Amino acid sequence: MKIGDIVTRRSYNNDIVFKIVDILEEGGQIKALLKGLEMRILADAPIDDLKQVTQQELREYRKVFIKKSNECLTRIMYRRKLYMDSRGITRSENDDEKDGFFNRPGKVLHIDGDEEYLEVCMNTYNSLGMDVVGQHIPEHVQPKMIEKLLVKHCPDILVLTGHDGYLNKSGEFTSLNSYRNSKYFVESVKKARRYEPSFDDLVIFAGACQSFYEEILRAGANFASSPHRVLIHCLDPVFITEKIAFSPIDRVISIQDIIDSTITGMKGIGGFVTRGKLREGRPNSPYE
Repeated sequence: MKIGDIVTRRSYNNDIVFKIVDILEEGGQIKALLKGLEMRILADAPIDDLKQVTQQELREYRKVFIKKSNECLTRIMYRRKLYMDSRGITRSENDDEKDGFFNRPGKVLHIDGDEEYLEVCMNTYNSLGMDVVGQHIPEHVQPKMIEKLLVKHCPDILVLTGHDGYLNKSGEFTSLNSYRNSKYFVESVKKARRYEPSFDDLVIFAGACQSFYEEILRAGANFASSPHRVLIHCLDPVFITEKIAFSPIDRVISIQDIIDSTITGMKGIGGFVTRGKLREGRPNSPYE
């Protein structure tokens, strides 16, 4: 086994596919530090617990990933079309261009502790036509950078994510020390709320796999992971922010509608009812 190998863990019935990102020695035992390929989790495991994934198995795994993502994208584009039709925004050939509508969706600042996940998310944001700034910043550095980035980019929606994981096997779910990175997400959310206290003016999603959901919400996030300490899909933050960014500002969106936009669902993501960020404008400028 070496850094970069794709593996599963025998002790967990090979349920999640990981990449080895580091090899460590701990108490005389050789362990691998593992990063989920599509789930936002960091874990470690003894080398002899790992099973190497074959190329065929990896192809099949990626097919499932692509299928889930495409299903979400299809639902999003269909929802947008229904919205445009319902508001009478869909243009016909006879429409007068100078009287046409235009939209300003919410601007997203996505701060991610994992560069590869950020790249996947940015590709998806771009395919959805979203106004987004992406920054790769390790989780432990995010609290030091958050205020500066908010001032610089003035987003409507803030995403704070990366990796996380529940570390304590004794069942102490209510201690920040039981989580790999939740304390950094909590600290970052608190600083973001000092910058902008209003839940309507700055919408915040924070967390990753198995994060301390309740404490992140108490810190001031609109949405967080993970209510049941389950793993979340790497694209879930994208699908949540798209729903907010493209929902009208005069509409308060139910939690069920927001969670239905995700791949992981209610066990992985939760939060508060939140107002949309899409503003309609009229007329179009003839000089655009």
